[in-house]
Parts: sequence; structure tokens; C-alpha cells
Amino acid sequence: MERVRALRDRLWQQLQAKLGNRIALNGHPEYRLPSTLNVSFIRRPGSEILSQLEGLAASTGSACHSGRIELSPVLRAMRIAPEIAMGAIRFSLGRGSTQAEVDEVAQGISRVFLERGSHA
Repeated sequence: MERVRALRDRLWQQLQAKLGNRIALNGHPEYRLPSTLNVSFIRRPGSEILSQLEGLAASTGSACHSGRIELSPVLRAMRIAPEIAMGAIRFSLGRGSTQAEVDEVAQGISRVFLERGSHA
């Protein structure tokens, strides 16, 4: 799991370097699952970002029920502000994950995020 943890941390570091204060870590910086990275894109719906990334399997921090978007109960319990929680995306990494894939995801997300503009 150390290799997976290193990949998770690499993804977070790259996203943070590219997006700065337009991204937030959801959860404890140290005590969290080594295979999961949950982040919020400030003032951008996570579903919007994911919809523009082909081939990326990840999940958002909200659920759509009857056309209405609702926050994840977990993010709500963590007291994450709704405008931040709506931008949440959870990335899961595993044994088969590679450094090249992590780098590609970070590049793709930052491209999509920055192309569409952020006023944060």
C-alpha cells in the first residue's frame, strides 16, 4: 500500500500545484485511506469536471435524485460548506494504478478546470 499511497499523494500534490487555492482536500491530510483521494474543486461542480474527462472512473461528492443534486451525507457530516462540497470528486487508486496514469489524470483535470475558467 505504500506505493499506492505515494501515487495518491503525487496526484494531490500535482493538483494542488496546478490549481492552488481552487482545490481543497476533503479529509485529514495524514490519517486517511492510502488508496483514496477526495478533493473539492472550488466553485465548480465535480460532475461537470468528470463529464469532460473520457476514460476516467471516479465519483462525485453529490448524488442526483429525480433531477435534483444532493450533497453526500459524509461531506455534510464533515461540515464541508455546500459550495465546496458540490465540487467534490473521489479518486480511488489500486495495485494496477501507475505513475503515468496519475500524471495523465492531473494534467487532464487541470486542463479542463483551467480551460473552463475559475473565478476563485
